[in-house]
Amino acid sequence: MEQLNKTLDLYSDFFLVGFSGVEQYGIYLFIFFLIIYLFSLSGNTIIILVVWSNINLHTPMYFFITVLAFLDAWYVSTTVPKLLSILLTNNKRISFQGCFVQLYMFQSFGITECALLAIMAFDRCTAIYNPLRYTSILTERVCKVLISICWSYGFLVAIMPLVLAVRLPYCNSHDLTHYFCDVAPLMAIACVDPTPINIANQSVSTVATFFILLFVITMYIIIIYSILKIKTSQGRSKAFSTCSSHLTVVILFYGTAFIVYVVPKELHTVKNDMIYAMIYTMFIPFLNPLIYSLRNKDVKGGFRKSLQKFQEHVCKS
Repeated sequence: MEQLNKTLDLYSDFFLVGFSGVEQYGIYLFIFFLIIYLFSLSGNTIIILVVWSNINLHTPMYFFITVLAFLDAWYVSTTVPKLLSILLTNNKRISFQGCFVQLYMFQSFGITECALLAIMAFDRCTAIYNPLRYTSILTERVCKVLISICWSYGFLVAIMPLVLAVRLPYCNSHDLTHYFCDVAPLMAIACVDPTPINIANQSVSTVATFFILLFVITMYIIIIYSILKIKTSQGRSKAFSTCSSHLTVVILFYGTAFIVYVVPKELHTVKNDMIYAMIYTMFIPFLNPLIYSLRNKDVKGGFRKSLQKFQEHVCKS
């Protein structure tokens, strides 16, 4: 009987209690995060439609931007809808299976975005370092292969943290001090010593972020070297402007992800981890369309053309 109770407890539901204590502000937080979520979805969808409908934007750079927009729309949808449900209904329960599906999808999309940002750094490096061969190097076929590798890498690497986490016995409290299922809060409620698994997960995180980040840094060293070789200040400014949006996203995404997943756990606090998690899971997908549109004349011009075409179509109909 005791063994049966342990087995039932092992597969019982979890409770996401990251926002406990702020129930009186629940409706205001719900409205705030709902606006962020809707703007993230609509902003990324607009980026995709603008690039798709303007043939002059059918280049490798904008192809990768549309893939990033598509990825961000899914990434933000992995965690925010459940958070909105918690804030609206105060029902913090998430099923055992649902928790690990969320964990896997969240990890997969996050690692995929790391890889995608590295590919985008390679794209900018090729465009600035070897502009005459840019389109011959990054052909449509090469771009599709790179994206396929990127997605495959993300979904394969995320299997290891999932397998390690799902096999742990969670026989203590099932309260997760977070607003979504992540590795660290799951390790905190395991009834066995999670140190070996933490080391394994940290190793995966290091490979998934640190070495890819080194690749990105290498690409930017080449970019800076190439820009410094440009003789005119106007040419240097124009060359740097083509990668400034990407550099902004890289700093925001890698900076917060590195702190949460690579910095030793002893230096973490639950509150800080939640704040950093909100930055890279919620606010970066919200900011990316703004970064890539407000600072990009081609996208703004494409948006005006698409809007004009839409208005003409409405008038004709």
